[in-house]
Amino acid sequence: MIIIRDATLRDLTDITEIYNEAILNTVATFDTNIKTLHEQRSWFNKHGSKNPIIVAEDNGKVVGWASLSKYSDRCAYSDTAELSLYVRKEFQGKGIGKNLMKEIVKKGKQAGLHAIISRIAEGNQVSVHLHKTVGFEHVGIYKEVGYKFGKRLDVYLMEKLYNK
Repeated sequence: MIIIRDATLRDLTDITEIYNEAILNTVATFDTNIKTLHEQRSWFNKHGSKNPIIVAEDNGKVVGWASLSKYSDRCAYSDTAELSLYVRKEFQGKGIGKNLMKEIVKKGKQAGLHAIISRIAEGNQVSVHLHKTVGFEHVGIYKEVGYKFGKRLDVYLMEKLYNK
């Protein structure tokens, strides 16, 4: 049974493993170098009540995670966050991403956010669809801003506004 809950530092090894899998094998992130636990601890510590991290757990093992990260250090963006969501490859297609997405969007509203932004690499129609199911709208495209696996990639911008 899948349980969605707030992440703790004890989850950081699994979170890092899942993220590193995405770095090495997908364009879901434009990071190209794997992350160390030390780097991820710093990332984790930048989150709080307004920028939560949650995990999906299956029989005691973290199989996916989602976070709302600070969008910018500029004060005018204080009510905007950027969404990240990753699920272990062998657990994809089982509704875990959708459950994480629903919960992180709910937590963003509870935190008083006004907007959540997502950047999605071209070709990831599953992610685009998932975002649409929880009220995200397509708002633009950055052309050829990423370069990974020998290819220039467009990035689709999606946004969810809570007061709309």
